[in-house]
Amino acid sequence: MTDRAPLTRRTLVTIGGASAGTLLLAACTAAGADGNVTGTDSGGSTKVSLKSIPVGGAVSATLGGKPIVVSQPSAGQVVAFSAVCTHAGCTVAPQGKEFDCPCHGSRFDASTGDVLNGPASNPLPKLKATVSGDSVTVTA
Repeated sequence: MTDRAPLTRRTLVTIGGASAGTLLLAACTAAGADGNVTGTDSGGSTKVSLKSIPVGGAVSATLGGKPIVVSQPSAGQVVAFSAVCTHAGCTVAPQGKEFDCPCHGSRFDASTGDVLNGPASNPLPKLKATVSGDSVTVTA
């Protein structure tokens, strides 16, 4: 016989919560490794291949180590925004013609950064995006 403390409901809930948090963190890390994050971040600017941005869609990248989204609403027209949700600071993700926040459900228009659905009430901050040949340069 061993001297183990009995498992209480509180202990099981604590273990379950910690496990769920670990799984969520792993899922977030894997999402960045799936090829959606693209571009070359040199701190003050980021270069993204125009071919990597679907027309009517967007990709995730970083600028100065911070998450951004770059979209191409129509062929050759490119816009970029901070990917930090203006509600609680979570990172939004491209979903077709919008950016969705996984934390509280805010949705933003991928061509304007405007709020489509709250709780966020402010648009995503716009960044400068310049197209040159097959390369898009994004700066703050």
